[in-house]
Amino acid sequence: MRLPIYMDNHATTPVDPRVLETMMPFLREEFGNAASSSHAYGWHAKEAVNKARRQLAELAGVQPEEMIFTSGATESNNLALLGVAFDQNTTRKQIVTQATEHSAVLDTCEFLAKRGFETTILPVDQDGLVSAETLREVVSEKTALVSIMHGNNEIGAIQDITRLAQIAHEVGALFHSDVVQTFGKIPLNLGEMDVDLASLTAHKMYGPKGIGAFYMRKSHAVHLAPILHGGGQERGCRSGTLNVPGIVAFGTAAHLAQEEFASGHLDDLAALRDRLWEGMRDNIKGIHINGHPEKRVPGNLNIRIDGIDAPALMLSMHNVAVSGGSACDSHDNAPSHVLTAIGCTPEQAQSSVRFGVGRFNTEEEIDFVLAEFCREVKKQQNSLL
Repeated sequence: MRLPIYMDNHATTPVDPRVLETMMPFLREEFGNAASSSHAYGWHAKEAVNKARRQLAELAGVQPEEMIFTSGATESNNLALLGVAFDQNTTRKQIVTQATEHSAVLDTCEFLAKRGFETTILPVDQDGLVSAETLREVVSEKTALVSIMHGNNEIGAIQDITRLAQIAHEVGALFHSDVVQTFGKIPLNLGEMDVDLASLTAHKMYGPKGIGAFYMRKSHAVHLAPILHGGGQERGCRSGTLNVPGIVAFGTAAHLAQEEFASGHLDDLAALRDRLWEGMRDNIKGIHINGHPEKRVPGNLNIRIDGIDAPALMLSMHNVAVSGGSACDSHDNAPSHVLTAIGCTPEQAQSSVRFGVGRFNTEEEIDFVLAEFCREVKKQQNSLL
């Protein structure tokens, strides 16, 4: 085994060697600009981009022209919220989201609130799920956009996006979903989910960092104001020279995800996660699961242990890489907003650890992590006696 064992796959995933292999030629021999139309370098780059666009669209169940390439999910989330809010075709001024949303959405809502928009933050239940009835109570003809993530990045809770999108559409609002933690990890069809906009990124599904995508339904009802201006690339929504190596890699990652689904990898991943949880449950007193025990991303396990200092615990495990929550908020010492939103006290939130089991983890690694984790927990518990 390679130490430390990596079990923080919700923060980022390693690049699959097969992804890297397809990416490398576009950093060296095939380095053309996809917008260069007068020579073979540009033609080859454009062909590669079109292929990747098709691969992503096939995995998402949408049309290739509905996929727009960005630098990542943060940009995609900003494009959804700011693009809808500042679109000149609408007079609607309300944005609705949930308390457990990613900071890229919550911070953008805060930005809009300071500029005169009404932002409504929905509560969630103890499992991290939004109630359809709660959403129905707050949306109206003034609602421009509802933004609810599909799978939560901390507790893995999976929302009934199709139902929530239906409620938004009943009042004429658009629906956006951050699907970063589910796209490429579980089968999903954005068309059947009835979302208008969606945010994706490669580095959560074994592709490189710095490349993402934005799904925009090809419909007369969907209009966005661009947040980047320049060359008018990507249907005029996202100007800038295309990151061809990253795009090629993203396409390959999407293709490999389909192969993984067909091979039964999801069941294997869930089995590893359950093996870890069952070992913890049987050996550690005062342990609880944060979030829904079943409606969760297959590799996600977020647990809390009564009275434990999770930051100290994680630092004591030199051979295991895990986290306390979102890597995007790792600079902040405040309790996780996701855990407090589902009813955890600040002390319970600080007693929580997130495990992200991934494609390359093995049973041997799970058993090693379990043994080390249980040993360090018991040391801390004994010191409190």
